[in-house]
Amino acid sequence: MPLPAKAFQHWLNRAAPGFSTAEICRVSGIKRSTLAQQLVRGKVAAATVVGISRGLGRSPLDDLASFEKYADLKGKRPPTPAELVSQVATMDLLRAVVARSGPAHRSSRAVDAPEAPDVFSPAPHPTSVRNWVDAVDDGELRHRVAAATGIAPQNFSAQLTANRLSPELTLATARAAGVGFTGGLVATGLITEAEAGWDPAAKQSAVASLSDGELVTLAGERLQTLGKALHRQEQELAQTQKIWENLG
Repeated sequence: MPLPAKAFQHWLNRAAPGFSTAEICRVSGIKRSTLAQQLVRGKVAAATVVGISRGLGRSPLDDLASFEKYADLKGKRPPTPAELVSQVATMDLLRAVVARSGPAHRSSRAVDAPEAPDVFSPAPHPTSVRNWVDAVDDGELRHRVAAATGIAPQNFSAQLTANRLSPELTLATARAAGVGFTGGLVATGLITEAEAGWDPAAKQSAVASLSDGELVTLAGERLQTLGKALHRQEQELAQTQKIWENLG
Protein backbone atom coordinates (compact mmCIF):
# COMPACT_ATOMS: atom_id res chain seq x y z
CA MET A 1 0.00 0.00 0.00
CA PRO A 2 2.19 2.86 -1.28
CA LEU A 3 1.98 6.25 0.39
CA PRO A 4 1.46 9.50 -1.54
CA ALA A 5 4.77 11.27 -2.06
CA LYS A 6 3.30 14.58 -0.87
CA ALA A 7 2.12 13.07 2.42
CA PHE A 8 5.51 11.41 2.81
CA GLN A 9 7.33 14.72 2.31
CA HIS A 10 5.15 16.39 4.94
CA TRP A 11 5.87 13.57 7.38
CA LEU A 12 9.60 13.65 6.64
CA ASN A 13 9.76 17.40 7.27
CA ARG A 14 8.23 16.84 10.70
CA ALA A 15 10.23 13.72 11.54
CA ALA A 16 13.63 14.92 10.34
CA PRO A 17 13.68 18.70 10.03
CA GLY A 18 16.88 19.98 8.50
CA PHE A 19 18.05 16.56 7.28
CA SER A 20 19.32 16.37 3.73
CA THR A 21 18.37 13.53 1.41
CA ALA A 22 21.90 12.13 1.77
CA GLU A 23 21.61 12.13 5.56
CA ILE A 24 18.19 10.45 5.44
CA CYS A 25 19.52 7.71 3.19
CA ARG A 26 22.61 7.24 5.36
CA VAL A 27 20.73 6.73 8.64
CA SER A 28 18.05 4.54 7.04
CA GLY A 29 20.22 2.44 4.76
CA ILE A 30 17.98 3.26 1.78
CA LYS A 31 19.68 3.96 -1.55
CA ARG A 32 19.28 7.48 -2.85
CA SER A 33 18.26 6.13 -6.24
CA THR A 34 15.51 4.02 -4.63
CA LEU A 35 14.09 6.96 -2.71
CA ALA A 36 14.32 9.22 -5.75
CA GLN A 37 12.47 6.72 -7.94
CA GLN A 38 9.67 6.39 -5.40
CA LEU A 39 9.29 10.16 -5.12
CA VAL A 40 9.25 10.57 -8.91
CA ARG A 41 6.51 7.95 -9.21
CA GLY A 42 4.60 9.68 -6.44
CA LYS A 43 4.34 6.44 -4.45
CA VAL A 44 6.54 5.76 -1.44
CA ALA A 45 6.73 2.24 -0.01
CA ALA A 46 5.71 1.64 3.58
CA ALA A 47 9.08 -0.07 4.07
CA THR A 48 10.77 3.25 3.25
CA VAL A 49 8.91 5.01 6.05
CA VAL A 50 9.74 2.16 8.42
CA GLY A 51 13.42 2.25 7.47
CA ILE A 52 13.69 6.01 7.95
CA SER A 53 11.74 5.94 11.20
CA ARG A 54 13.92 3.14 12.53
CA GLY A 55 17.09 4.94 11.48
CA LEU A 56 15.95 8.09 13.30
CA GLY A 57 15.23 6.13 16.47
CA ARG A 58 11.51 6.75 16.20
CA SER A 59 8.56 4.34 16.38
CA PRO A 60 7.89 2.83 12.93
CA LEU A 61 4.43 1.72 14.03
CA ASP A 62 3.42 5.19 15.23
CA ASP A 63 4.90 6.83 12.14
CA LEU A 64 3.00 4.50 9.82
CA ALA A 65 -0.18 5.19 11.79
CA SER A 66 0.24 8.90 11.10
CA PHE A 67 -0.63 8.26 7.45
CA GLU A 68 -4.30 8.07 6.52
CA LYS A 69 -3.94 4.68 4.82
CA TYR A 70 -2.50 3.21 8.03
CA ALA A 71 -4.69 5.08 10.51
CA ASP A 72 -6.09 1.77 11.81
CA LEU A 73 -2.72 1.08 13.40
CA LYS A 74 -3.48 3.68 16.08
CA GLY A 75 -5.71 1.20 17.85
CA LYS A 76 -3.00 -1.14 19.09
CA ARG A 77 -4.51 -4.54 19.85
CA PRO A 78 -2.23 -7.24 21.22
CA PRO A 79 -1.78 -10.41 19.18
CA THR A 80 -3.79 -13.47 20.12
CA PRO A 81 -2.02 -16.52 21.60
CA ALA A 82 -2.52 -18.31 18.27
CA GLU A 83 -0.82 -15.44 16.42
CA LEU A 84 2.10 -15.52 18.83
CA VAL A 85 2.56 -19.27 18.41
CA SER A 86 2.41 -18.85 14.63
CA GLN A 87 5.53 -16.70 14.84
CA VAL A 88 7.55 -19.37 16.61
CA ALA A 89 9.90 -21.00 14.13
CA THR A 90 9.53 -24.72 13.45
CA MET A 91 12.93 -25.56 14.91
CA ASP A 92 12.02 -23.69 18.10
CA LEU A 93 8.78 -25.67 18.35
CA LEU A 94 10.75 -28.91 18.02
CA ARG A 95 13.12 -27.80 20.76
CA ALA A 96 10.11 -27.06 22.96
CA VAL A 97 8.82 -30.60 22.33
CA VAL A 98 12.20 -32.07 23.28
CA ALA A 99 12.37 -29.88 26.40
CA ARG A 100 8.98 -31.13 27.53
CA SER A 101 10.08 -34.73 27.21
CA GLY A 102 13.01 -34.20 29.56
CA PRO A 103 13.05 -35.27 33.23
CA ALA A 104 13.42 -31.69 34.49
CA HIS A 105 10.19 -30.72 32.81
CA ARG A 106 8.32 -33.78 34.07
CA SER A 107 9.37 -33.13 37.65
CA SER A 108 8.45 -29.44 37.42
CA ARG A 109 5.02 -30.34 36.06
CA ALA A 110 4.55 -32.72 38.94
CA VAL A 111 4.78 -29.85 41.41
CA ASP A 112 2.94 -27.48 39.09
CA ALA A 113 5.98 -25.21 38.76
CA PRO A 114 6.14 -22.64 35.94
CA GLU A 115 7.88 -23.76 32.79
CA ALA A 116 11.16 -21.99 32.07
CA PRO A 117 10.85 -20.15 28.75
CA ASP A 118 13.18 -20.98 25.90
CA VAL A 119 14.88 -18.34 23.81
CA PHE A 120 13.01 -18.22 20.52
CA SER A 121 14.39 -16.75 17.31
CA PRO A 122 12.71 -13.53 16.20
CA ALA A 123 10.13 -13.38 13.44
CA PRO A 124 9.88 -13.55 10.52
CA HIS A 125 10.83 -17.13 9.70
CA PRO A 126 10.47 -19.19 6.47
CA THR A 127 6.76 -19.92 6.97
CA SER A 128 5.73 -17.02 9.20
CA VAL A 129 3.25 -15.46 6.76
CA ARG A 130 1.31 -18.63 5.96
CA ASN A 131 1.40 -19.63 9.64
CA TRP A 132 -0.08 -16.28 10.65
CA VAL A 133 -2.89 -16.49 8.10
CA ASP A 134 -3.64 -20.07 9.14
CA ALA A 135 -3.72 -18.98 12.78
CA VAL A 136 -6.42 -16.35 12.18
CA ASP A 137 -8.34 -18.22 9.47
CA ASP A 138 -11.81 -19.45 10.41
CA GLY A 139 -12.18 -21.30 7.13
CA GLU A 140 -13.67 -18.42 5.16
CA LEU A 141 -10.96 -15.80 5.64
CA ARG A 142 -9.44 -16.11 2.18
CA HIS A 143 -12.83 -15.60 0.55
CA ARG A 144 -13.51 -12.49 2.64
CA VAL A 145 -10.10 -11.04 1.80
CA ALA A 146 -10.66 -11.73 -1.89
CA ALA A 147 -14.06 -10.05 -1.77
CA ALA A 148 -12.73 -7.03 0.12
CA THR A 149 -9.62 -6.44 -1.99
CA GLY A 150 -10.48 -7.93 -5.37
CA ILE A 151 -7.45 -10.21 -5.35
CA ALA A 152 -7.93 -13.60 -6.98
CA PRO A 153 -7.76 -16.43 -4.41
CA GLN A 154 -4.99 -18.15 -6.36
CA ASN A 155 -2.89 -14.97 -6.30
CA PHE A 156 -3.43 -14.68 -2.56
CA SER A 157 -2.33 -18.29 -2.11
CA ALA A 158 0.71 -17.67 -4.31
CA GLN A 159 1.87 -14.87 -2.02
CA LEU A 160 1.46 -17.12 1.01
CA THR A 161 3.44 -19.89 -0.67
CA ALA A 162 6.23 -17.36 -1.30
CA ASN A 163 6.01 -16.32 2.38
CA ARG A 164 5.16 -12.73 1.55
CA LEU A 165 2.15 -10.48 1.73
CA SER A 166 1.86 -6.85 0.74
CA PRO A 167 1.08 -4.36 3.52
CA GLU A 168 -2.32 -3.70 1.94
CA LEU A 169 -3.25 -7.39 1.97
CA THR A 170 -1.80 -7.80 5.45
CA LEU A 171 -4.07 -5.13 6.89
CA ALA A 172 -7.04 -6.40 4.89
CA THR A 173 -6.45 -9.92 6.21
CA ALA A 174 -6.23 -8.74 9.81
CA ARG A 175 -9.36 -6.65 9.36
CA ALA A 176 -11.27 -9.57 7.84
CA ALA A 177 -10.11 -11.86 10.63
CA GLY A 178 -11.06 -9.41 13.36
CA VAL A 179 -7.60 -9.36 14.94
CA GLY A 180 -5.03 -6.65 15.61
CA PHE A 181 -2.68 -5.48 12.90
CA THR A 182 0.74 -6.04 14.46
CA GLY A 183 0.70 -9.83 14.02
CA GLY A 184 0.65 -9.62 10.25
CA LEU A 185 3.15 -6.78 10.06
CA VAL A 186 5.58 -8.78 12.19
CA ALA A 187 4.96 -11.95 10.17
CA THR A 188 5.80 -10.17 6.93
CA GLY A 189 8.90 -8.58 8.45
CA LEU A 190 7.77 -4.99 7.97
CA ILE A 191 8.28 -4.28 11.67
CA THR A 192 9.99 -6.19 14.45
CA GLU A 193 8.36 -7.75 17.49
CA ALA A 194 9.82 -5.01 19.70
CA GLU A 195 8.56 -2.28 17.37
CA ALA A 196 5.11 -3.87 17.52
CA GLY A 197 5.18 -3.54 21.30
CA TRP A 198 5.18 -7.28 21.98
CA ASP A 199 6.33 -8.47 25.38
CA PRO A 200 9.75 -10.15 24.99
CA ALA A 201 8.41 -13.33 26.61
CA ALA A 202 5.03 -13.31 24.83
CA LYS A 203 5.84 -16.14 22.41
CA GLN A 204 7.38 -18.27 25.12
CA SER A 205 4.32 -17.81 27.31
CA ALA A 206 1.99 -18.70 24.43
CA VAL A 207 3.89 -21.93 23.76
CA ALA A 208 4.01 -22.74 27.47
CA SER A 209 0.21 -22.49 27.59
CA LEU A 210 -0.17 -25.28 25.02
CA SER A 211 -0.87 -28.75 26.28
CA ASP A 212 1.60 -31.49 25.40
CA GLY A 213 -0.85 -32.84 22.83
CA GLU A 214 -1.40 -29.43 21.25
CA LEU A 215 2.33 -28.75 21.06
CA VAL A 216 3.19 -32.12 19.51
CA THR A 217 0.31 -31.88 17.03
CA LEU A 218 1.39 -28.40 15.94
CA ALA A 219 5.02 -29.47 15.61
CA GLY A 220 3.90 -32.44 13.51
CA GLU A 221 1.90 -30.21 11.19
CA ARG A 222 4.87 -27.89 10.79
CA LEU A 223 7.15 -30.83 9.98
CA GLN A 224 4.71 -32.09 7.38
CA THR A 225 4.63 -28.66 5.73
CA LEU A 226 8.42 -28.46 5.85
CA GLY A 227 8.71 -31.91 4.30
CA LYS A 228 6.45 -30.95 1.40
CA ALA A 229 8.45 -27.78 0.79
CA LEU A 230 11.75 -29.65 0.81
CA HIS A 231 10.36 -32.31 -1.51
CA ARG A 232 9.18 -29.62 -3.93
CA GLN A 233 12.61 -27.97 -3.85
CA GLU A 234 14.30 -31.30 -4.55
CA GLN A 235 12.02 -31.89 -7.53
CA GLU A 236 12.72 -28.41 -8.91
CA LEU A 237 16.46 -28.93 -8.46
CA ALA A 238 16.29 -32.28 -10.25
CA GLN A 239 14.38 -30.71 -13.14
CA THR A 240 16.91 -27.90 -13.40
CA GLN A 241 19.78 -30.38 -13.47
CA LYS A 242 18.05 -32.35 -16.26
CA ILE A 243 17.70 -29.17 -18.31
CA TRP A 244 21.41 -28.39 -17.94
CA GLU A 245 22.32 -31.98 -18.84
CA ASN A 246 20.16 -31.82 -21.99
CA LEU A 247 21.79 -28.55 -22.95
CA GLY A 248 25.11 -30.32 -22.76
